[in-house]
Amino acid sequence: MKNLSFLLLGILFGIIMFKSEAASWFRIYEMFQFKSFHMFGIMGSALGLGISGLYLIRQFDIKSFGGKSINIPDKDKGVARYIFGGLIFGLGWALSGVCPGPIFTLVGAGYLPIFVVLLSALLGTYVYGLMRDKLPH
Repeated sequence: MKNLSFLLLGILFGIIMFKSEAASWFRIYEMFQFKSFHMFGIMGSALGLGISGLYLIRQFDIKSFGGKSINIPDKDKGVARYIFGGLIFGLGWALSGVCPGPIFTLVGAGYLPIFVVLLSALLGTYVYGLMRDKLPH
């Protein structure tokens, strides 16, 4: 039953991503050229919702779907790794036109060329797993 709720939430997420045009390469291209507020508005709304959600989880000790406590660790003080990771993420996003969420949205919508991006993302994740112990964390 729990997996079904996650599946339904994922489908809802995909529908919202597709209908809001957050999975549109043209919208992402406009964003990187600072020609449209559309994507910044979507990301700002998501950021506000995420901050509000974390605040509510901490204030009211909200439990997970399984009834377990949600442990939110304190932020890491180092900023260099976030800048480096953000640059790599942003470069991949700019080159492919999608970030991880819309990859699956576009797969679900039937865009076959996105499988190249999906396989590249999986390969990159695998290579990170191989090199993780050698990277500065």
